[in-house]
Amino acid sequence: MKPPPFEYYNPRSLDEALSHLAEHGYDAKILAGGQSLVPMLNFRLAQPAVLVDLNKIADLAYIQAGNSGGIQVGTMTRHAQVERDPIIAERAPLIHETMPMIATSQIRSRGTFGGSIAHADPSAELVAISVALEGKFRLRSQSGEREVPATDFFLGMFTTQLEPEEILVEASFPSLPPGTGWAIEEIARRPHDFALVGVAVVVTLHSDQRIQNARIVFLSVGDGPVVAEKAAESLRDQAPSPNLLRAAAEIAAAEDIDPSNDIHASADYRRHLAKVLTRQALETAIERAKG
Repeated sequence: MKPPPFEYYNPRSLDEALSHLAEHGYDAKILAGGQSLVPMLNFRLAQPAVLVDLNKIADLAYIQAGNSGGIQVGTMTRHAQVERDPIIAERAPLIHETMPMIATSQIRSRGTFGGSIAHADPSAELVAISVALEGKFRLRSQSGEREVPATDFFLGMFTTQLEPEEILVEASFPSLPPGTGWAIEEIARRPHDFALVGVAVVVTLHSDQRIQNARIVFLSVGDGPVVAEKAAESLRDQAPSPNLLRAAAEIAAAEDIDPSNDIHASADYRRHLAKVLTRQALETAIERAKG
């Protein structure tokens, strides 16, 4: 199929792009990597009157080390660049571990870091790990900037706090505290498919090896990233043990998520996967935290 007709703008600066968005508002859509938007246009699931292409704005593609040990990633940075970057590998190992799981190498060569986040697909890995890592997003419009925590940014399926005249320009992530481990686990029907269930885990240990804090965030089990708060609370100040992790995984699967049935998997099967993957991810994260 072919997309419906639209006006096309190819700005060379962020200010120019923001000007187009301010003029056209809800009638405009931003084109970043295009790996999600272009198929939606072709199937006429999206029918914007205006496309604003960000690919000529070089200032939006970067990876920077933060002064406090974290990182900043520009919205137009390609997945493939993030996957190979040594700063990401050193300072954000969960992101480094996640990138090869995203689609195929061909898609990662064009898809963008910020585009995936702004699209807010509940099956997207970057959406879940942004919440797990307590990231923040910098949004800009002609009237100024604002910073939104990842935990508040995602409002529902393909829905975020972005206003029609705003662009997500940067994602930032703090450094991991000492004694912190991480892991991501997911299951798909075929390699490179969207995950039936996925979970990202970040665990910080006290000096005596008890669990100080845990973040457990699911993908593909709801309308957005789902934080397993009850399971995480069950781990707090406890000494890690197989029984403790198994119990936390059962709480996450039974109480923290409410998956639906669809053509790919039943709700019961998704709960089973969530339990198994959470236990595995917690085991890996705790071993890394100890190391």
